[in-house]
Amino acid sequence: MTAQSSSSEIAKKVNDFLEYLEVEKGSSPLTIRNYRHYLGRFMDFLSKEGIRMNLVDINPEIVRQFRVYLSRLPGYKHQGTICRKTQGYHAIAIRSFLRWLIKNDFKVMSPDKIDLPKVAERQVKFLSSEDVGRLLNSPSLSTINGKRDKAILEVLYSTGLRVSELVRLNRDEIDLDRREFGVVGKGGRARVVFLSKRAAEWIDAYSKVRADHFKPLFIRHKGKIDPAVADEKMRLTSRSIQRMIKKYVRKIKLTVDATPHVLRHSFATDLLMAGADIRSVQEMLGHKNIQTTQIYTHVTQRHLREIHETFHGKGN
Repeated sequence: MTAQSSSSEIAKKVNDFLEYLEVEKGSSPLTIRNYRHYLGRFMDFLSKEGIRMNLVDINPEIVRQFRVYLSRLPGYKHQGTICRKTQGYHAIAIRSFLRWLIKNDFKVMSPDKIDLPKVAERQVKFLSSEDVGRLLNSPSLSTINGKRDKAILEVLYSTGLRVSELVRLNRDEIDLDRREFGVVGKGGRARVVFLSKRAAEWIDAYSKVRADHFKPLFIRHKGKIDPAVADEKMRLTSRSIQRMIKKYVRKIKLTVDATPHVLRHSFATDLLMAGADIRSVQEMLGHKNIQTTQIYTHVTQRHLREIHETFHGKGN
């Protein structure tokens, strides 16, 4: 096999793997984009280093050289190098690719030979109940945009939805009487999501001031609305909701840089501090693995320590 065909073989199999993620595994477009980026960077490395190889030639030494290469790449806006967490994502992508190749009977290196880098324990940012209240009450209710933003904030905090799940919601999917709806989250996992009474009331209030018939639950309200515009052109994006929350964070001068994901963290933390069991919280967040949900136990353990130190022995 020539060097040209060797490179083509790896590129073809990477493409087949990405199609598998899309069609058979039901991975999100963002996940597929990330895997394409990480594996594409691996192939770029092979090309830049003049390494011509077949699939069977991928070995621990090649992977080691790639990881050294990664550790020296400039980071975001060329500030330092790319972080260890991002380097780890590249290793995860190669491991997943090798695992898929083995599943399809290719004789390649065992993915277990690739160790993942140790990274600092993930820090969970969340809002205090006081800060949550301030943020939820920050939109002006005199405009349709303000009513929409109020509904968005209430829904995010009452459900723990990912922002990508929120923007995909349509009006006809929400049962306001039962205060529930279904979503399909990461990895194609479906779950039922429950609304607080307040969140349901604000969705209803926002819906009643809308004169349009667009399908998305949350849409943009800028300039004159043309009823002929396609539904998807009107749908808010994840980025627009992130910007909206940052606007209110600045408005009320929050000390925590709140984001949609910080509201998700706040939802989970609030449940656990109130006594909810971790398995139920896992289901409500749509986590595949309980280990993902366990990042919140560190927060609640600190909370319990504070209670212990505040109250223990006070009655003696």
